Amino acid sequence: MPKLDLSQIPFIGGSSYPGKLAEATAGRFVQRLGDTGGLTQYGVNIVQLEPAGMSSLRHYHMEQDEFAIVLSGTCTLIDDDGEHEMQPGDCAAWPAGEPNGHHLVNKTNAPATFLVVGTRTPTETGFYSDIDMMVKDDADGEAFTRKDGSPLTADQIGDDND
Repeated sequence: MPKLDLSQIPFIGGSSYPGKLAEATAGRFVQRLGDTGGLTQYGVNIVQLEPAGMSSLRHYHMEQDEFAIVLSGTCTLIDDDGEHEMQPGDCAAWPAGEPNGHHLVNKTNAPATFLVVGTRTPTETGFYSDIDMMVKDDADGEAFTRKDGSPLTADQIGDDND
């Protein structure tokens, strides 16, 4: 199955962020090309951002490289150096361990898409630049905590039951 039929690969919404933090990516939909093709060493996804959509909370990876290229529309890359408008063909790369929190936002009135490629490692630690949150990923799954490893607070995730 070397040739993928994009029309048969659904765009899926949703987020693994805990509680109310998942709302930040309500306008993001991901087409998982690498998973469909059986790739295991790196992920390949097309991400569609609706107007006002956000790719993720601003973050950086300690163990995984990440690369993005805009395919259609206009995205705004927001990182530690400010805002950068990106048109089709514009690329950005984030080496593992470089603490440059980043995400893409659609500030236009039309959908935008970008291709993102990232390393898959057995473990990963990611940090979120604008909030006190860290994620650790290993064989047991993802665990979101505060940057010091303590539990997220009910206030942070909007959970009134804690």
